[in-house]
Amino acid sequence: MEDQTVPKPERALQALGAAFLLAVLNQYLFYGKMPGVSYPLFVCLFYVFVLHFAKDKLRKPAVVSYIWLGAIVLLSLTYALFANWFFFGLNLLVIPALILLHMTYMLSYKLPSLRGPLLIGAAAEHFFAQSLRHWGTAPRIIRRIFGGAKLQDERKQVVVKVLIGLGISLPLLLIVTSLLSSADGVFHELLAGIPQLLERLSFGEGFARLLWVLLLGTGMFGLLWGFVDHKVYVWNPKPELNMEEGSSAASLNELLPGPLTLKVDPVILTTILTVINTVYVLFVSLQFSYLFGAWGGILPEGSTYADYARSGFFELILVTSINFVLLLLSLHSTGPAAARLRRIVNILLYILVLCSVIMLYSAYSRLALYEEAYGYTYIRFLVHAFMIFLGLLLVLAAVRISRVQFPLAPCCLALGLFSYVLINYIGMDHIIAKQNIQRYETSGILDSSYLSRLSPDVTPLLIGFSKQENGKLDAVLREKWENRTQAARTWPSFNVAKARAERALEHYFAE
Repeated sequence: MEDQTVPKPERALQALGAAFLLAVLNQYLFYGKMPGVSYPLFVCLFYVFVLHFAKDKLRKPAVVSYIWLGAIVLLSLTYALFANWFFFGLNLLVIPALILLHMTYMLSYKLPSLRGPLLIGAAAEHFFAQSLRHWGTAPRIIRRIFGGAKLQDERKQVVVKVLIGLGISLPLLLIVTSLLSSADGVFHELLAGIPQLLERLSFGEGFARLLWVLLLGTGMFGLLWGFVDHKVYVWNPKPELNMEEGSSAASLNELLPGPLTLKVDPVILTTILTVINTVYVLFVSLQFSYLFGAWGGILPEGSTYADYARSGFFELILVTSINFVLLLLSLHSTGPAAARLRRIVNILLYILVLCSVIMLYSAYSRLALYEEAYGYTYIRFLVHAFMIFLGLLLVLAAVRISRVQFPLAPCCLALGLFSYVLINYIGMDHIIAKQNIQRYETSGILDSSYLSRLSPDVTPLLIGFSKQENGKLDAVLREKWENRTQAARTWPSFNVAKARAERALEHYFAE
């Protein structure tokens, strides 16, 4: 229902003005600058902008909505706190996607559930159809209120008076600024710097900034107004049917296409799970002879640690992922079944989960052996994290097997958000650096080149290690110090990790 306190045209004009002000701030914060403290600042202002003008469309917040919002805020803060290049790039895609999905969940007229396809479909409709429809609303609002034949005489008089006031104030302004410039040297320098500022602002840059503001402002207004003033789209219209005399509503409903459902007969599902589980149980039983003994030197005949670590690792991850998808499909696709058959299906699903967990453990142990032999890297750390996350998803799915009312989708969403935020804040670079340093202490092997490519988050740690090892990493650290960038000196690009690293390097080489 429309907010009655502010008429719709005036409300739209206020929203349009706020959108362009926000766009001006955005180009100031980000044009030619690296994201830093500016990123969480802009995210918070954007939420204030949307929730203020669309507050009448806000659905009653749920716990998962607060978790969602907290995850977005924490992820945006990583641009001010950390300097990991991997998450720096990935979050540029993840955070806007999470914001769009969160706002769709909170503001969409469809009131989508947390089921992935429904929520993603509603978000896609809003981003493309609803938002783009209002790109033409902005110029219409301006013409309706300020321009065209409908401009009222009173407003004309106001415009004329404003122009007269500007004409009178211009010479007065020149006199006043001249006097103030003579009275204060600092003010004189400030005025003298304005022409230089205009000289630095080239025509091309000015045009780019203006285009930035126009496109972003119109886009943010369209995104907001798509929630406030939506249009109901029917993407799958039902065919029109000619109602003959005597036909009933029941017969009409039979002719219309029903909703798409996926139901598999329990007997068919039992057969599939039995066949798959037979192979998995055989595989797991054969692996037990060396799966838990690999750390003690018990390996398959003819295999070295490196061979064992490499063999079948990605295959096991892929099979476990397939098993999780099969488990989800089984939970949501079974048709009506007798209680005894339902228990059999549940037992088979539990066996599937157990085998999947054992496969995950096997893959995890192989990767751990591989890291001991070849060192620790970003990709190996992330694969470890993914395996743990996949194992937790399997646990949630196992709970859902016997508890039909268990809210699997909200729990998976909450776990996904928590896990992604945790992996951003856990200090991946610190863990990788520490593990490689511990490996050096036991094996004497150190990949200095890879350590030099880690983010500034670990610079203090590398300095401490280099001190203990008589300057072993001094060449790498000095290169970092000499190649430090000056671009991040502006306050919107301020980053805690980079500032701490620069101070540590300055103190280290000053000594």
